[in-house]
Order: sequence, then structure tokens, then C-alpha cells
Amino acid sequence: MELYHVLTRGIEKRKIFLDKKDYLRFIHDLYEFNDENAAENSSVVFLRQCKDVTRPYIGRKTERRTERKLLVDLLAFTLMPNHYHLMLMIENRDKLTLFMRKLNGGYARYFNERYKRKGHLFENKFTSVLVKNEAHFIHLPYYIHCNPLDMVMPEWRSRKLRDYEKALEFLENYRWSSHADYVGKKNFPSVTRREFLLEYVGGVGGYKKEIGSWLKDFSGLDAEVALE
Repeated sequence: MELYHVLTRGIEKRKIFLDKKDYLRFIHDLYEFNDENAAENSSVVFLRQCKDVTRPYIGRKTERRTERKLLVDLLAFTLMPNHYHLMLMIENRDKLTLFMRKLNGGYARYFNERYKRKGHLFENKFTSVLVKNEAHFIHLPYYIHCNPLDMVMPEWRSRKLRDYEKALEFLENYRWSSHADYVGKKNFPSVTRREFLLEYVGGVGGYKKEIGSWLKDFSGLDAEVALE
């Protein structure tokens, strides 16, 4: 098994999520397209978590006909207005490529149809960075989950953040991320597989402690894993 940081952004840095329905649709796609089988557009487990989602954007509420066969283990994610980050565990590159083709292709078709546009939505197919050592592994989930601070407290990247409690409160209430599920606040629990990371950091309590400490000690990422 290998760990990857996968990131994709909109072409010419354009926004790829324009409203709540777009974010929800993409999170639905993270769940639905993570399957070796063809998408059935019927994720009843996911739909039970998203009672405010309107049917035209999420699909019919029917039971699955086949058992899911995961292409990747999605450990963590964050969606930003013009890009997204994923932390994935994979068996081989072929499954990663298939998952990303289904995910980006499916969402682009939805987006273009909804907004009556044509052409590419994403800058490239996707960028993937192999996690080669423990230092990178420890760093990555917190970096991914802290990205939304760019919208309200961009000083976090230059180690000038002062109100850590406010920052953590914002992250806990930022819905378009797996962070809330990691701190024990049910958000989209069926989308991610959190056991691996939680066991490593000592459960929910350990995760809360570690991300707070990490944010205070943050010193930046190498260019290869940063998305500006």
C-alpha cells in the first residue's frame, strides 16, 4: 500500500464550487465513484447524511444493487473554492488513475451541464505526490485540513496566527472537509476511512491535541506538496 497527496484545481484557477449544491455533489461523487463497479447514483448511506440535498443533484434514494469495491482508501479531504486536496491510500496506480478519471470526469460533466458551459474544468488530470517518509505522513492530514484557514486567517501560513482557538473552531464548522469527522462531529462519515490515522494519533482526543499543536508549530511545506 502507498500513500498519496492528490490535488486538482480549476483551469486558470477558476472556481469549481459555486454554491452549496456543488460542494455536496462533489462529496457525493467522492463516495459514489470510489467503486470498481459502475456508479449507480443510489448512495443511500450517503443520502441519509445529507437530508438537505435536493434530488436533482444527488440522485435517487434507492438501495444499491451491488456491494461496493473500493478503488482507494480516502483518508482525508478538503474542498476549496477553486481546488481540492485528498489523502489516499492505494494498492496500485491503476486504481488511483481510474478513481480520479471517474471523479473529475463525472463532476466536470455535472458542472458543465448545470452552468451551461463547455470545455475543461480542471487545470490538468490531477497531481499526485507520493508520501515517502514519516515526517511527510505526519504533516499531511493537518496541512490538508487547515487549508480552509486561507479564507479567513491566511496568516497561518507565515506562522503569524494568534487566535488558535478561533482557528480550530472555524475548521470544526467548515463543512467541506473531513476534519469535523476526525474530531467526532458527524459530517460525512461514510466518505472517509479514518481508522488508520486515528489509530496512529491515539483516537479522536489524540487528533484534536495533535492538530492544535501542529498549527502552532507549522513551518510551511515543500513546494512539491503545496498548492498555491
